[in-house]
Amino acid sequence: MKEIKVLGTGCAGCKALYATVEKVVSDLSLNVNLCKEEDLMKIMDYNVMTLPALVVDEKVVAKGKLSYDQVKELLNQ
Repeated sequence: MKEIKVLGTGCAGCKALYATVEKVVSDLSLNVNLCKEEDLMKIMDYNVMTLPALVVDEKVVAKGKLSYDQVKELLNQ
């Protein structure tokens, strides 16, 4: 099972990305573990300077604002 994390401190952009990822996961009926990581110390472990960030199986795959289609493409890989 894939693990997907949305890294962010709880800002509007982070919440929007989480909602978008949640919708894509639901629409594609993906069997994944989706979670939010809001702990700044844990986020720093990923070496990202731009939030929100999308992590799939512990690999940062995207940073910043993403559209539904961009998320869908990333999760279909």
